Amino acid sequence: MSPMEASEKPQLPLDHAAGEGAVRAIDDRLVIERLEVHDAGAARVVREQAAKKRAPAETVTRAIEIGSRLIESEGTAANVDYVRAELERQMRPLAEQLGGVVEEAQEEIAERLAGNFDSERSGSVQQQIREMLITAMEHQRNQLAKQFSAQDGANPLADFKEGVVRAVQRSEELQQVAHAEDRKRIEALTAELTALKERLGAKQELEAEQSRGTAKGRDFEERVHALLDEIAGARGDVAHHVGDQAGETRGKKGDTVVEIGAAAGPCLAKVAFDPKDSQLTRPKAWDVLNGSLDDRGAAYAVLVVASEENVPVEYEGNKLIVAVDREDPERNLLEAAYGIARARALAARQDELALDAPAMKEAIDEARRALESLKTARQALTGVRKNADSIESTLATMEEGAKAALARADSLIADALESAT
Repeated sequence: MSPMEASEKPQLPLDHAAGEGAVRAIDDRLVIERLEVHDAGAARVVREQAAKKRAPAETVTRAIEIGSRLIESEGTAANVDYVRAELERQMRPLAEQLGGVVEEAQEEIAERLAGNFDSERSGSVQQQIREMLITAMEHQRNQLAKQFSAQDGANPLADFKEGVVRAVQRSEELQQVAHAEDRKRIEALTAELTALKERLGAKQELEAEQSRGTAKGRDFEERVHALLDEIAGARGDVAHHVGDQAGETRGKKGDTVVEIGAAAGPCLAKVAFDPKDSQLTRPKAWDVLNGSLDDRGAAYAVLVVASEENVPVEYEGNKLIVAVDREDPERNLLEAAYGIARARALAARQDELALDAPAMKEAIDEARRALESLKTARQALTGVRKNADSIESTLATMEEGAKAALARADSLIADALESAT
C-alpha cells in the first residue's frame, strides 16, 4: 500500500487533548504513541505475563483485543433487549385476542377430548391403542419364540449357543486335565515330604548319635587331662585344658598344653596332648599331631587314642602316639609318654640348658624301649587273661624300668637346670 492510499483510509485524528499520548485507528490497525494507562490490575497482569516469558507488547495487544470484544458484546446485548421489548409490545394485543377465542371454544374442546380419550368409553383412543399394543406384542413374542427356537441359520443365537456348549465342554476337559495334574503334583509333593521327614529323622538320629559321641569323647578327654594334670604337678609343670580355645593358627587341636617348669619359673618348653575317643587313620593322626604343634606353639605333640590295637609310637622326633583304655586310661602309659615328650622338648634346647646330650639321648631311648614293652605287655594282658599274673609281673618290672629311666632323665634335666642358673 502506497503512502497516498494509506492517507485515503479513514483515520482517527491525533488525540493530544491529554498531552500524554496519541491513539490512531488506521483501517484495521491501532497506533498508540506515548500513552500511559493508570490501572493497577492491568500493570500487574503485564508483569505476571512478562515473568512467564511473554512480551509486554503481546500482553497489551491481547488485553485491547479482549476489551474491544467485550464492548461489542455489550452493544449487541442492548440491541437484543430493545428488540425483545418491541416484540412483547406488538404481541400483547394478539395474545389478548387469542385468549378470548380459546375461552369461547374451551367447552367444545373439552367435550371432544373427553369423548375421544375417556378410558372408560368403548372405542376411545386409549382403548384402541391398548388393543393395538396387545396384538403387536403378542405377535412379536410369537415371532421371537419361533426365531430363537429355530436350529438353522434363522436363529441369530444359534452360533452363540453352539459356542457356549463348546466352551463349556472345553472347560470341563481342561478341568479334568488340571485335576489330574494336581493329583500328580500332590502325590509327588507327598512323596517328597515323606522323604524329607525320613531324612530329617535320620539327621536327628545322627545328631543325637554325634552328641552322644561328643559327650563320650569329652569324658575321655577330661579323664586324660586329669591324669596329665597330676603327672605335670608332680614334676613342677603346669597343664592347661584349652580344648575350647583357638590357638595361634585359629585351630583347636591340642586339648591339653603342658608348660614345662612353669610351676616354679618361666616356661622352658610346651608339650601338646590331644586325646581322641577312637583310633584314627594315619593321615588323620598326622594332621592332628601337626595341628597340635602349630596351634599351640608346642615343641612336642602327643596323640592319646582310646584303642586296644597296636599303634606306631614316635615320628620325626617330635610326635608320639600312645593308646590307652577308654574307660580307665592307664597312668603308667601316659606317664611314660609324658616323660618322653618332656625330655624331647627340653633336648631341643640342650644348647641353652647345657644338657648332657649323650646321656639325655640314652635316657630317652631307654624310656622309648620301656614304653614299647609296656604297650606289648598291655596288649598281651588284654588278649590272654589266663596268664594275667605272669604278664602283670612282667608289666610291673617293665614299669619300674621305665620309671627308673625317666627318673634318670629327670635327674639329668635337673642337673642341667641347676648348672644353667
